[in-house]
Amino acid sequence: MLITHVSDCFAPRTGGIESQVGDLAARQAAAGHEVHVLTATLGEAGERGGVVDLENGVHVHRLGARLPFDLPVNPVGPRLLRDAYRSLRPDVVHVHAGVLSPFAFDGARIAQDLGLPMAITWHCMLDGVVGPLRTVVGHSRWNRTSAALSAVSTEAASRVREVFAAEVSVLPNGIDLAAWGPAQRTPVADGPLRLVSTMRLAPRKRGVQLVELVGTAARRLAPPGVRLSIIGSGPAQARIAAAVSAQRLGDIVELRGRLTRQQVRAAYADADVFLAPAELEAFGIAALEARTAGLVVVARRGTGVAEFVEDGVDGFLVSDDDAMADVIVRLASERSLLDAIVAHNRSTAPAFGWDRVLAVADAEYARARSLARIA
Repeated sequence: MLITHVSDCFAPRTGGIESQVGDLAARQAAAGHEVHVLTATLGEAGERGGVVDLENGVHVHRLGARLPFDLPVNPVGPRLLRDAYRSLRPDVVHVHAGVLSPFAFDGARIAQDLGLPMAITWHCMLDGVVGPLRTVVGHSRWNRTSAALSAVSTEAASRVREVFAAEVSVLPNGIDLAAWGPAQRTPVADGPLRLVSTMRLAPRKRGVQLVELVGTAARRLAPPGVRLSIIGSGPAQARIAAAVSAQRLGDIVELRGRLTRQQVRAAYADADVFLAPAELEAFGIAALEARTAGLVVVARRGTGVAEFVEDGVDGFLVSDDDAMADVIVRLASERSLLDAIVAHNRSTAPAFGWDRVLAVADAEYARARSLARIA
């Protein structure tokens, strides 16, 4: 099968969509498919305007332009997309969408114009924009789209279903379960509860609020009660560092910056609990990796983390920051509870390996081809 993925962002950018599209494409190529990625992201050396790289068996078409702030857009992107479709003649087009994805939305519009079988996956939560999007869809040709619609979690899919009033499947993210499996762990009975959080340091990930709630928990515990490592980089890094200083948590919170996957795995081997404070988490790939490594995951209720964390079994799902602080205090005080959940997570892998994800993707492509024939 010739599969064409369309995504505004791709490597060398880092982030959830970029890593998932890259990993999915590479896995499909390894399975014997011919796989192309059309992206507005420039290459490592600034490749753009139609340059094609071969990366991990995947043909990556760099259709972006050199613009201020390295924005992944191109004023002539629609023409390049149309030319690429006509040249490749894909069996299926897989569009990867966020809230703001101008390149991907152009790719979807043009694929629909050309009558190509198309699957669209949302990697975001549409909270706050469901109403406007529903109005736009209701007054445009998108209310009769023949695309196979999906999202990365049940929560995210519910919002897409409200917009389109159509069938919306769940096409989850995937990870290499063996690579993220539990490493040797030494329980620390009398030391601090070892907390970790991996995120892009952007406001929507709520890193400042994470520091504040950990400070609240730390003040309720006798020292050394907790230790927090924050892994990642981004525009909110200075604000998070300022929050650490304001909370006087310099001896508790460590900002480790961006780490390689191998370094992240090593950090998880030296941690007990993963904290996911974001309120609009469509899936939570970092939380899944931590869960697979055996950590207790504490996340917000109503997010995609609920796909792989059952409250009280794999971790805890909480309603607000105060409740997250309460769980931290409880886990620091009740080490038997911590050890029981860690033992469960280390012995039971979540069902989000690539074999399952590839099978679900194949089913979505079959649905896309069926819908295209009907249309």
